[in-house]
Amino acid sequence: MKIGVLALQGAVAEHMRSIQAAGGEPVAVKQSGQLDELDGLIIPGGESTTIGKLMRKYDFMDAIRSFSDAGKPIFGTCAGLIVLADRIEGQEEAHLQLMNMTVARNAFGRQRESFETDLAVIGIDEPVRAVFIRAPLIKEVGEGVEVLSTYNDEIVTARQGHLLVSSYHPELTDDYRLHAYFLDMVKEAAAESAR
Repeated sequence: MKIGVLALQGAVAEHMRSIQAAGGEPVAVKQSGQLDELDGLIIPGGESTTIGKLMRKYDFMDAIRSFSDAGKPIFGTCAGLIVLADRIEGQEEAHLQLMNMTVARNAFGRQRESFETDLAVIGIDEPVRAVFIRAPLIKEVGEGVEVLSTYNDEIVTARQGHLLVSSYHPELTDDYRLHAYFLDMVKEAAAESAR
């Protein structure tokens, strides 16, 4: 399974390491044409406004939408979650508008309010280690979105078909089970399209 990591900003190397640990083949994606060769895509953390601008500058917007339209799985972590959302609180324009949810940026406060915790995630047996850094929150989800985990009654992991998002950074730990969960989604999607 070839899994791309959008290499415009953020923890690209860490995601690539986690993909490899989970049994996938990581690819750093710097040009939209590379998407054609991939089975799945990760949009990492960073700064969502910057990532959005760079995606527009390097012609990734339509390319990623087409990738999603083809049923290929996408996993957005932290800022990647914001980039995938339909609606961003207090902001007129969202980015890819692929996932039926409203998100709030920096909902967990600034950098100094960063923390780590163990989270129970539906579909994964043991709690997952999660690192929250200036993390966004999923304020509400619409039809078709399944909530996979919450922290203090707030939604922090969700899935809509072939789309997966987390408010936190699973790649900053040695726990790669969320990446393994995503690889399973990629395998399912590949099997589906081969039918």
